[in-house]
Amino acid sequence: MSLRDLRVQYETAGLDRADLADDPFTQWQQWYAVAEMAGVPEANAFALATIGVDDVPDARFVLARGLDQGGLTFFTNYESVKSEQMGQHPYAAAAFHWAPLHRQVRLRGPVVRLDEAASDEYFASRPRPSQIGAWASPQSRPVGSRHDLDVLIEEIEDRFEGEAVPRPDNWGGWRLAPMSFEFWQGRKSRLHDRFRYTRAEDESSWVIERLAP
Repeated sequence: MSLRDLRVQYETAGLDRADLADDPFTQWQQWYAVAEMAGVPEANAFALATIGVDDVPDARFVLARGLDQGGLTFFTNYESVKSEQMGQHPYAAAAFHWAPLHRQVRLRGPVVRLDEAASDEYFASRPRPSQIGAWASPQSRPVGSRHDLDVLIEEIEDRFEGEAVPRPDNWGGWRLAPMSFEFWQGRKSRLHDRFRYTRAEDESSWVIERLAP
């Protein structure tokens, strides 16, 4: 079947304003809980879009490690391409897609690095092989072969044998502080339900608008 002939009909009850929480963080938590209960694989995965140093958009999937009133948090190498991009253009967008539920959530806003204490705390919770990998991988940089990467991993394993692995200085967290959210529910005939939350002028509440599909 060709791409242009591939179609999935979304058969859902839809989404009304009355179904939504007044606070988008609460609404996201409710939808995320449903996605987890439904067994959506890696429901915390989202597409992170950034602006390249060449001013060309870039995107990749990463894993969310928290979302609360402070924003959406995730972790990476600070020397990676995405970190370099966010350092130069400190804004990003995120999109969660829970396909079995025919739902998407989009967020946009500024990004900042997490403080060292928050990065240390999360790094300490990671499995040891992931901690080793954070030291060994020159993320986003060319490597000659898989063997070369394996050699780097062995060197770090030897370096920290018998002791706790500390967080590398070039690894840590980012926080995206949403200026807007959009909640999308698939409907028949591509007449989807979309609601956008934007900050009120006094920033004490959110304005909610229905968008055309």
